[in-house]
Amino acid sequence: MPRPIHFEIHAENPERAQRFYTGMFGWTFTAWGDQQYWLIKTGDPGQPGIDGGLLPRPGPAPIQGQGVNAFVCTVDVANVDQAVSRAQSLGGSVALPKMPVPGIGWLVYVIDTEGNIFGMMQNDPGAK
Repeated sequence: MPRPIHFEIHAENPERAQRFYTGMFGWTFTAWGDQQYWLIKTGDPGQPGIDGGLLPRPGPAPIQGQGVNAFVCTVDVANVDQAVSRAQSLGGSVALPKMPVPGIGWLVYVIDTEGNIFGMMQNDPGAK
């Protein structure tokens, strides 16, 4: 069956977004061609996950509190509480506080510096 193979982040300020995601997850960004487009490397070959791209947002930023009108990506993290603290120190904010996903782990949704929502999940089969 088809699986996601690439994601894109739209940003009002691509340089600010790159600083956020580099500081948040250690992702690396490489300019692609002569366009305003950057390839995002999220891990090493052979690791689970996908890579993506970053581009300037072609329209207005999402309105706070509005429903999501896109796929929401969730990133595997070792510790949700530490990841939230790091996101906030980099200019992000919490969209939906940490919650248990019973038998799976802890999930939180965060808003990046560009108004995009993403999830972070900490594996913990004992979460209740």
